[in-house]
Amino acid sequence: LSLHGAACQIAQEIAEKIQERNRYQRNGESSAKLNVVIRSSLQNLREKIDQLKDLLLRAVSTHQITQLEGDRRQNLVDDLLTRQKQLQASYKNEGTEPDVIRSSLMTGGVKRGVTNPWLLEESEETRGLGFDDLRQQQRRIIEEQDAGLDALSSIISRQKQMGQEIGNELDEQNEIIDDLTNLVENTDDKLRNQTRHVKMVDKKSTSCG
Repeated sequence: LSLHGAACQIAQEIAEKIQERNRYQRNGESSAKLNVVIRSSLQNLREKIDQLKDLLLRAVSTHQITQLEGDRRQNLVDDLLTRQKQLQASYKNEGTEPDVIRSSLMTGGVKRGVTNPWLLEESEETRGLGFDDLRQQQRRIIEEQDAGLDALSSIISRQKQMGQEIGNELDEQNEIIDDLTNLVENTDDKLRNQTRHVKMVDKKSTSCG
């Protein structure tokens, strides 16, 4: 979130520099130094957007955040990327610069009835919140997600323990069954021996008779 805030701040500064450069050009003054600053800032903004993409991809792939939160953050990154392209086009004078960008920046100078271009796609939950408020809100969301993960981890641990206890019980039952099997086999052998012995005694008794 802090990186996203820094990127938004850079975008604001670039918009201001472009306005200043255009004013110099209209007055016939040199804008070479401003062009150098704008180019450097645009490159810095692009690098921060790439960092945001990498961090977001890592957070989603490692399940640090939910898929829903990942989609929300992806929308923020997409909006920031759109701003970067608009600023790049304005810097290169590619097409007419929107009136809304000329008349309204992220802080101050907002004319009555003119919508802030950076808030067009902002949700109701974050509208009007500053960076500190957004950071606190994000921290609360992360804490709630951590609490949910802790609860899920406890449930999984209990299920694992139950599975181990069931496995131990099955092992004991198998040992009992093995003992019963051996006992039955031994008893069966004794019965067969006794049966043969009885038959022999009966045969001898018959012969003597």
